[in-house]
Amino acid sequence: MLRIEEATISDFPIITELFEHLIKEICLRTNSSPNLFIVSGTMDKCKHYLESGIYKVFKAIDENNEQTIGFLSLCESYSLYANGNFGIIQEFYVHPEYRSKGVGSKLLFSAKEYGGGKYWKRLEVATPPLPEFDSTVSFYENNGFEITGGRKMKLTIE
Repeated sequence: MLRIEEATISDFPIITELFEHLIKEICLRTNSSPNLFIVSGTMDKCKHYLESGIYKVFKAIDENNEQTIGFLSLCESYSLYANGNFGIIQEFYVHPEYRSKGVGSKLLFSAKEYGGGKYWKRLEVATPPLPEFDSTVSFYENNGFEITGGRKMKLTIE
């Protein structure tokens, strides 16, 4: 059995651990340097984001062993192109042995329900447009997401 819950402040260590698994997997699949992502101080940041309420996290729990096996994090944004407020999926990870078993879809369902309660117009997510992530793109499409084009880019401000 599977249970989806909203993460609490006390969940910051396991959410941080799962986030680090996510980063390692992305780096392995893309042959990228771990320096692609800033992970120093992640545990403190995760705790702060959960405490402040700017970061909403849903966690998936395997009820057979009470282990947290995945998570999805969201934040709210606003734009004219989205016609108001909307949600951005910031991080999303499910342990590999639990993939293709409905865990990710249930996490997305919780995110959609939460967004509906906040009157969000949409959910957005960025995925690398690389062949290594074709299954990820298919997963999102199978859950109602549409490709809107473009690439995610960043500019570091120091």
